[in-house]
Amino acid sequence: MSKDLQETTVESELVYQGLFLKVRRDKALLPDGSIHGREWVVHPGASAILALADDGRVLIERQFRYAMQQVYVEIPAGKIDPGETPLQTARRELLEETGYTAKQWALLTRIHPAIGFTNEIIDIFVARELGARETRKLDHGELLEIDWVSVGWLVDELRAGRLPDVKTQISVMHLQRMVDGDWPWPAFDLV
Repeated sequence: MSKDLQETTVESELVYQGLFLKVRRDKALLPDGSIHGREWVVHPGASAILALADDGRVLIERQFRYAMQQVYVEIPAGKIDPGETPLQTARRELLEETGYTAKQWALLTRIHPAIGFTNEIIDIFVARELGARETRKLDHGELLEIDWVSVGWLVDELRAGRLPDVKTQISVMHLQRMVDGDWPWPAFDLV
């Protein structure tokens, strides 16, 4: 990291604690000696799942997102609970939200979706060899629909601007490059 850009926290205050988010108000010392305020959201992290059927279709969800007041097409995802690893979260969320399990898992990528105001990290996994195990176990107040779509449909939706969710956009871009043979598939070695 360039020392010319490094900021140092000199004061930190918790200004809000919600069910799983916290908001902090800090004062940071900049390299030029000035002190500036920084407000940011503390997030526990999340996992997302690019779940692939044997025939190449992709499992998606449609879910109303309150902050944006609209329904989004997304890949399954959820926040990391205390004591969980990102992979454990991915396995749990896939089962809870879709009723599916997977025999093969690989880490696709790690993203930082909103670096300007939160420390949220999302690990995106690819899941294959899916099997329907049981009925979904959605969280209280969680409503969503699941569907199977083709990679082509997802790419068309992305190009038309109808996939604004960043984790889904990134997953679709990776998937298209892998399917086209431009990028290698990740090693399915996670257990």
